Parts: sequence; structure tokens; C-alpha cells
Amino acid sequence: MDSAFNLVQTLSTIFVFVVGAFLLAIAVIFVIDVTQTTHTVRRNFPVIGRFRYVFERMGEFLRQYFYAQDREELPFNRAQRSWVYRAAKGVDSTVAFGSTLNLTPPGTPIFVNCPYPTLDRDSVPSGPMLIGPHARKPYEAGSLVNVSAMSYGALSKPAVLALSHGSRMAGSWLNTGEGGISPWHLEGGCDLVFQIGTAKYGARDHEGNLSDDKLREVGEIEQVKMIELKLSQGAKPGKGGILPAVKVTDEIARIRGIPVGKASISPNRHPEINSAGDLLDMINRIRDVSGLPVGFKAVIGAYGWLDELFEEIKKRGIESAPDFITIDGGDGGTGAAPMSLIDNVGLQIKESLPLVVDMLCTHGLRQRIRVIASGKLINPSDAAAALCMGADFINTARGFMFALGCIQALQCNKNTCPTGVTTHNTRLQRGLVPEDKAQRVKRYCESLRKEIGIIAHSCGVVEPRGLRRFHCRIVQDDGRSIPLNELYPDIGTTR
Repeated sequence: MDSAFNLVQTLSTIFVFVVGAFLLAIAVIFVIDVTQTTHTVRRNFPVIGRFRYVFERMGEFLRQYFYAQDREELPFNRAQRSWVYRAAKGVDSTVAFGSTLNLTPPGTPIFVNCPYPTLDRDSVPSGPMLIGPHARKPYEAGSLVNVSAMSYGALSKPAVLALSHGSRMAGSWLNTGEGGISPWHLEGGCDLVFQIGTAKYGARDHEGNLSDDKLREVGEIEQVKMIELKLSQGAKPGKGGILPAVKVTDEIARIRGIPVGKASISPNRHPEINSAGDLLDMINRIRDVSGLPVGFKAVIGAYGWLDELFEEIKKRGIESAPDFITIDGGDGGTGAAPMSLIDNVGLQIKESLPLVVDMLCTHGLRQRIRVIASGKLINPSDAAAALCMGADFINTARGFMFALGCIQALQCNKNTCPTGVTTHNTRLQRGLVPEDKAQRVKRYCESLRKEIGIIAHSCGVVEPRGLRRFHCRIVQDDGRSIPLNELYPDIGTTR
């Protein structure tokens, strides 16, 4: 009896202590809230006003899982993400009962099926395409779909490892992004596209200038097949790369040649490129020193500079041309960018891609310069539409992030990604097992190529690069659709 009484007494004492501590904490928070002058809600409604920030933080998750319909979310809705997840896992990606996609909004692509689609026995995959015929080491690119630029730093070590191994298995290339080449890019054995950003990471000397010695070293790496000079990217044209200080680890700082724990902010452009002539000089210098095909990446806004560039190429000779142009849509993604740029600067791919292709045709350069389309092309229909507009290759970054397990938590600019894709927190990285996710990368790439082919066969062509503008119609304001080749008339050969 005494022991039971003592137990009750002890529990009562603990309860009183806990309640007292709780009330004391509430009192302290109350005093803090009513005396602070920064937050109006907390000053007027002490303690309970703090729940506003909790609800605001939880809102994006509640909307994603409970309130938003399958086709409502941005930047990617649940239906788009679900297709990638199913494709990456290798499970059935068919749907039933009817489409949930609203086909009436202006700009919606509708593909023109033919009465006699291509038989499976007659279909062929998109074959290899030569890039850089005037380089010492031309590249025979085997995959229609490839991994767009994402740097080690923006991505975690296990994410890069999974992309590297998965790309090798899928036969696609992996763009390193502007953060330089890490051991994890090389470990998987895939083809690499080395990107040179405005900070020249991986290709710069101690003063931050482009280094011929570093370019030669890059050119001697067997896995590196091409070099991409980044002028701008879709999510932040006119702004350089942004890697928050919390993500600049010892290893990343060593690879980039920057201080540990200090934000990596790239210049907003290459200071030595001020004209079409300067751009060609830079491209030819990189190609001559490295021996590799060289192109550039840009989001298109103003486009008169392209006319100047193509005229300069004709003066110098066709061998001086960039070997490829990567066109990034203004709705492209990034780990960190000002909202003013990410929302309203740069043309979308559906407008910029046919514009650039037509300019290449007008100047007689279409067969010389390959066109790579990038920017929100994660599903077969978007990729197929880009091929109709004249793209030779499809690049996607966020599609492969979803394949890695990204849940669109919108934490890329922090070090708190819950799926381990964009964090250097080892506890959070633990959930991303490279061996498993590499298989998902492979399956997603293969599924995207396959379903682009299904659309092409429905249109009556034997392989995806056979798609032309007349195979696609675009919905207009009045709800009717018109052929893409009426919006953007074909000018000669598109590829």
C-alpha cells in the first residue's frame, strides 16, 4: 500500500512540475510576444499568434496531399509527378476511364494521329546523332533523352551517384552543371557533358579566369564527351548560380576552389563575352584546347543577338559555329533564384524553341548546329511537342529528380530536403540509396523514350525525330486548335 501511495505521489509531483514548466514557458513567450515590435500578429495576439506561422508553413504540404486536385499544382502537378514515379519504378503507367487533363486552355498541344499508325514491327528507336563534326573528338550521342545540368552542391552525393550509374545503364549523358566534375560524376561511368558556368568552376585558374591547362585536363577525361558554356538558365536569366553557404561543404569548396561555408554566387554573365565575336572566340578556344564539341546554353528573351551570331559564323566559316545550342525555357527550375526572375523573365520553350530553329534554318545552319530542348519537359507529351518544334535532343533535370524520389517539397534552396536529393545532411541523405535509385533513373529514361515513340507512331512516323510541326496542333483562345506549322511556318529542313 505504501509503495502504491509513493508512486501516486511521485507521479503527482512530476505532473505538477510539467504543468508548472509549461505554464512558465507560456508566460515567458507571452512576455516576449507583447514586448517585441517586429511581428504585429504576435504583439496583438501573444502566444496564439504564433500558430499563424505554423499553419503557413504546413499549408504547402496540406494543399499537396489533401486539397489540390491532380492537375492543379505548380510547378508540377500530381498527375505529372505520378507518371514519373510509376515510370521510374517500372510499374503500370496506364490510366483508366478518361483523361483528367483539361484540353481547352490556350497553348495545349494536341497530336494529330493518322489512320494508319506505324506498326510496332516497323518502328525504330531514335539512332545516334553526331555532334561536333569539326572537333578533334566528335561525339556520337546515343540517347534522345538526357540528364540536364545539375551541379554537385545543388545535388547531394548519393543523388549524383544514382544519376551517374543510372545514366550509364540508360545510355544517356549526364550534364555536370556549373559546379565542376566531382568523383561521384565519374564513378558511374556514364558520358558526361562538362558545363562551364560564369564562375568557371572546374576550369579556372587562381584568379578565376578560364584556364587552358584545366581545359586540357577536362579534355583528357575519357567520360567527358562535350562542353557546354552556360550563358543563362531558364529560372534565372541574368543571374548566376546561387549555392547557399550552408551547402558549401569542405569537399564542394575544394572542387569549386572557393571558401568553405561561404555562399557560392556566380557572376551574372561571363565578363569577357560582350559580343557575338567574343562568344565565338570563347567557343573556339574551348574546342581547340579541349578537342571536344562545344556549345552554349541560354534562355531566350531578346533574340536579335542570335542573328548577329549567325551572321558572324557565316563570315568566319561554318566550322567556327557552336556544335550545339541548349535552349532552356523561362519556366526552368533551379535550387535558388529571385522570384522576380523565376516568375516573369525569359520565353517559354514552346515559343523560344521554334524561333531559334527557324533562325538556324534561315541562316543555313540547321544541319551544322544541334538543338537541345530543356525546361519542364518531364512527360512524353511535352517532350514530343518539343521534337515537333525541331529539337534534336530532350534534356530534363526535374524529371530525373522525381525519379530519384523528389516529392516537390520546395526545400532545394535550404539544406533540409526530406528525400536526400538536394541536402548535405547525412541523416537525410540516408534515405536515398544510390543502387536503388540508379535503377529508377534508368527506367524513367527508358520509359520516357518509349512513350515519346508511342506518340510518334500514332502520328505515323517510325521514330521520334520524324515528328514535324504539322503533327501537332495548338489550342487557341476560342477553344479551337490550329496546326503548329501555321503558328510557326516551317522554313526549310528542321533537322
